[in-house]
Amino acid sequence: VQLVESGGGSVQAGGSLRLSCAASGYTYRRYCMGWFRQVPGKEREGVATIDRDGSTNYAASAKGRFTLSKDNAKNTLYLQMNSLKPEDTAMYYCAAYDSSICKLAVGLWVGNYDYAGQGTQVTVSS
Repeated sequence: VQLVESGGGSVQAGGSLRLSCAASGYTYRRYCMGWFRQVPGKEREGVATIDRDGSTNYAASAKGRFTLSKDNAKNTLYLQMNSLKPEDTAMYYCAAYDSSICKLAVGLWVGNYDYAGQGTQVTVSS
């Protein structure tokens, strides 16, 4: 499985970005998919996950501002990020998880992915 992220960039606070994650094969039908982020020197932080049935889970920091969706036909995952804040600055990674831990993957089990991409940088300036 290969996951390739895109869509990162630099925006001012209050702006928006849409991240995309393209996957090989039938990844989105087999796995729970999600995004986590990481700042150098800090722990990974789960952002959101979407299960095979389309149900979503969000970290508290993402609720109300970020929307996760997927297009199974295109094997693409999207993370729409609105009202961005400087504290959202991080490398964002797309990851594939076993469906059984989909809800937990936005929390303590964020690192228990089967596959992850190389990341895309998001920088939010004040």
